[in-house]
Amino acid sequence: MTVADGEIPEETAGPYPGDGSNGVNVLTESGIVRQDITSSFGSASGVAEGVPLTIKLKVYDTNGSDIAPLAGAAVYLWHCNREGEYSMYSEAIADENYLRGVQEAAEDGSLSFTSVFPAAYSGRWPHIHFEVYSSIDDATTASNKLRTSQLALPEEACLEVYEHAEGYGASLTNVAQTSLASDNVFSDGYSLQLATVSGSVEDGYVATLNVPI
Repeated sequence: MTVADGEIPEETAGPYPGDGSNGVNVLTESGIVRQDITSSFGSASGVAEGVPLTIKLKVYDTNGSDIAPLAGAAVYLWHCNREGEYSMYSEAIADENYLRGVQEAAEDGSLSFTSVFPAAYSGRWPHIHFEVYSSIDDATTASNKLRTSQLALPEEACLEVYEHAEGYGASLTNVAQTSLASDNVFSDGYSLQLATVSGSVEDGYVATLNVPI
């Protein structure tokens, strides 16, 4: 889809945002602004395992007469690990803060994160959460956000990973029990949130999405 098709929908941040709206706030911690989110930072040292995934976003401002890149905007992005757990919340990794990070958009609105392919956990289609802020300085608490949304991963890539990559066994069962059409976030429409994904299990994947707000 193109940026002219409309703004990316506002969605729930879910129960594990880590942005101060539900308990802990990772956004105030030194080290959260980083491109590679596979490892924890600060006093934590865990590393999320899984198939490599590069997430490329391009943020656009649709409020003016013309659609223009939103240079200097900040994106806070987070998602579950290959076991379907969220750092800072799930009991097994409550002391970790990996798979969470903030990046600043370049002049053309682009930014990227280095991560791992997330799991499919029970009840949800495979997805990635993110919040858009007007600047890095504003990306310290959820109350400053411009938009909260979620990126959906396409079925073909999900099945490739879950069928052939180590550690994703439960995801194959879970993804078979839901769909984009039945997911409680994407069931009302997902065309503006469905990422374009290329790559392979062996070489890793790249997910690309425009984020017009």
